[in-house]
Amino acid sequence: MADALTLARSELILGGQKSGKSRRGEQLAQSWLAQSPQHKAVFIATAQAWDDEMTTRIDRHQQDRAERLPGMLTVEEPLALATKLLEHSQPDTLVLVDCMTLWLTNFLAPAPVLEPNRALAPDWRSQLAIISGVLMRPAGPVVLVGNEIGLGVIPMGRETREFVDALGLLNQQLAASCERVTLMVAGLPLYLKAAA
Repeated sequence: MADALTLARSELILGGQKSGKSRRGEQLAQSWLAQSPQHKAVFIATAQAWDDEMTTRIDRHQQDRAERLPGMLTVEEPLALATKLLEHSQPDTLVLVDCMTLWLTNFLAPAPVLEPNRALAPDWRSQLAIISGVLMRPAGPVVLVGNEIGLGVIPMGRETREFVDALGLLNQQLAASCERVTLMVAGLPLYLKAAA
């Protein structure tokens, strides 16, 4: 296996909560930025501040990221991810999306803050088809971060089961489209699909 920070044209990083998946995405961005002064990086954030705790969490992540990656541009996009991916994917630019699970959540269980824009948003499946096409031939490297939540007990509630099913399908489609797929466990990368 090549160096852990060797970039693939597209990489899906999955893992549980606090598994090190976001940190790996940031390390790949740091590696990209260090390769050339002409290189740029864009962070597309999908999270929304649904409550005070989430607002505090987002603020902390923004501050930490600004310290670790001062040259990275941050773009917030909870729904129209395909549009932002097409807009920012360039040969000299790495795009890091964090996180695909929250992006799906914005469609399937939208918070009240999203409701005014929800009618204008396309279906997540149509967005996924565009995203998958971009991942097959991105202009520059693309790194996606998401959660793997389907390894535990089957949830009791219908809505929760539907979400876990949808996330499993989302992850499968993204994995099929990405050159590399990495599962993070306890901060360590396990390569499920290696770059050619």
